[in-house]
Amino acid sequence: MSLQIIPVHLSKDVTPRDDLVELLLDTKTGRRLKDGDILVFTQKIISKNEGRKIDLSKVKPTLFATGIASAYSKDARIIQLILDETKRIIRMKNGIIISETHHGLVCANAGIDESNIEAGFATLLPKDADKSALKLKRRIKTKTGKNVAVIISDTFGRPFREGQTDVAIGLAGILPILDYAGKRDIFNRILRVTAIAIADELCSASELVRGKTLHTPIAIVRNYKFDKKNGALKDLLRVKALDLFR
Repeated sequence: MSLQIIPVHLSKDVTPRDDLVELLLDTKTGRRLKDGDILVFTQKIISKNEGRKIDLSKVKPTLFATGIASAYSKDARIIQLILDETKRIIRMKNGIIISETHHGLVCANAGIDESNIEAGFATLLPKDADKSALKLKRRIKTKTGKNVAVIISDTFGRPFREGQTDVAIGLAGILPILDYAGKRDIFNRILRVTAIAIADELCSASELVRGKTLHTPIAIVRNYKFDKKNGALKDLLRVKALDLFR
């Protein structure tokens, strides 16, 4: 069977009062969920739903944040949010701040985002996207009886490559790495280091049908065979001892 990637259109902006699973199941597409489906939710609706939407007028920048903002022609309130969400600053150059978040993600601006949200606000990454994914998976099982996997995606830049792509920042019900080590290739040679980040690839594929302006913050991936063990974000994070770039 061929792989299907199905966008789910929501008719409203998500708020903390909303039940994301109810919103999903209120759609024609959501009512047709199947066992083995993989649901990819964007970070943005998870953050909005979990109260991670910040009113910038209430952010009080420190002197340090104000100094960085002045040097980089940035909003000091955004810089303060970046510092609050940052475990370690990796690089600051040409107006770009690359940081390691408290989750262990290395990304621009600690994942602080002002897109797809009203002016004067910004969203932070979910506090624990693995926990968010597991909660959604369990509620879908309770409401529908369907056993699905859930991935939460966000858009990241990539070292040495132009453009951004969606990657997994949280997941439940799926192992995020397909490890070929020990298997044989078509010439009967044993593979030793090939490990495919399928969770990231599924996020990128889902973005092709979701887009950024189509009000489709959820996608259903169907007919993809995957290991249903419970993975986690940490499975995708390279340990520092093996990281040649930091």
